[in-house]
Amino acid sequence: MALLGCLSLVSATCAAAPATQSQAGLLDRWELTLPNGAAGWLELKQEDGWIDGSILWGGGSVVPLSSVVIAGDTATLTRLREVERKDATGAVVRKQQFTEVITAQAKGDVLYLTRTTPRIDGSGFDRADFGGRRTPPMPPRPDLSRVRFGEPIALLNGRDLSGWRVLEAGAANGWVFRDGMLLNAPEEPAPGQPKRRYGNLRTDREFEDFRLTVDVRVPPGGNSGVYLRGIYEIQVFDSYGKPRDSHYMGSVYSRITPAVSAEKPAGEWQTLDMTLVDRHITVVLNGQRIIDNQPVLGCTGGAMWSDPTRPGPIYLQGDHGGMAYRNFVLRPVLK
Repeated sequence: MALLGCLSLVSATCAAAPATQSQAGLLDRWELTLPNGAAGWLELKQEDGWIDGSILWGGGSVVPLSSVVIAGDTATLTRLREVERKDATGAVVRKQQFTEVITAQAKGDVLYLTRTTPRIDGSGFDRADFGGRRTPPMPPRPDLSRVRFGEPIALLNGRDLSGWRVLEAGAANGWVFRDGMLLNAPEEPAPGQPKRRYGNLRTDREFEDFRLTVDVRVPPGGNSGVYLRGIYEIQVFDSYGKPRDSHYMGSVYSRITPAVSAEKPAGEWQTLDMTLVDRHITVVLNGQRIIDNQPVLGCTGGAMWSDPTRPGPIYLQGDHGGMAYRNFVLRPVLK
């Protein structure tokens, strides 16, 4: 996933005080359904006497809120949005920051939110109501030595794209099956033509917990992602030789940084071995364990929904350029 630079955010601060009963009802992790229907996530917490917050707004990364203030049963959250003014040639002539305000009230396990955002032309404000749900408590760390897996399921049939479909209605399909490989091969636009939006690719089948292995060949500058259950992105990225980061190869995008760097140079085949059990993820990249049975606190950018208990498909990002996959094999967890 491309790193998004549209938000410029600073750490949240608030007067130190013990949490009241109303505040405690808001201090939690929340699954959001944003005004446009996209998946989001919110965490409000109190540590060392300070109230802080982080938010995922559809795509991109989990980022800190600019401020969090809880008064009575209402939380007021702010985040900064940077907007670039461009001239007729497309050159940036000025950058402006706009402050968005979100208010939230909890009624039991349901969160009611209103977003107020200024119009970038200065003509007023837009308001939108949306909702959320309290995230169920994180299950204990599973003992993977006791987990039983079922028979392997080959997600590629070796001939065509049967069993897969484009995720977004109306999006162009840049995926083909050729020479034993699943290829993402979007066409470059003709000179003077706008770039075409290509769709992500998902399995028809949906799964709960599983172990998934796949080989991937990343081109120079390549960028993609494998989504587990449609909500957790394992990053696929040309990051060989770069320092460890939660946005690089094998990470749980913007949430979990690999413990070691194990990626290969662009153009070489690499193997991802990913296990999802009870909202904990293990990633083995090229034979090295880089994420060891770590809890995932919420969905990642681009998730199909925010509910971490819902079964979902495997899906692949398809709008960031060429990529090759092969040997997609899934073994479901036996309950």
